[in-house]
Amino acid sequence: MRWSDMDAYRHINNTAYFAYLEQARVAMFFDRSRDIDDGFSSGTIISRHEIDYRRPVVYHPDPLRLELWIGQVRGASFTVHYEVFDGDVLAARAATDVVTFNFAIDRPRRLTSEERDILAGFADEPA
Repeated sequence: MRWSDMDAYRHINNTAYFAYLEQARVAMFFDRSRDIDDGFSSGTIISRHEIDYRRPVVYHPDPLRLELWIGQVRGASFTVHYEVFDGDVLAARAATDVVTFNFAIDRPRRLTSEERDILAGFADEPA
């Protein structure tokens, strides 16, 4: 958390959570995707975010803990699920729909087998 993430109500502003989710998502995938990325012609875009705030978080120097996993994987997209903890207390639950994208032709593209293998390593445990 950054001091500037606080709002006038003295808790972490809801918009700061999007940056936290992005940082966690990039850390989850970036190193693993370098081997399969073909430069800047393909990548991902975000099609949807959803956040349920469970309790307000007040700034303190200890980091928040984010747990991430992959839910549904479709032909050209997948969902990243998050739980945000302030200490041991659940502060928020979130989900991001991510679309694999070909920037050269400005269209979604199918997930590759390598990408599916990476996602499988983060898959939610079957119920």
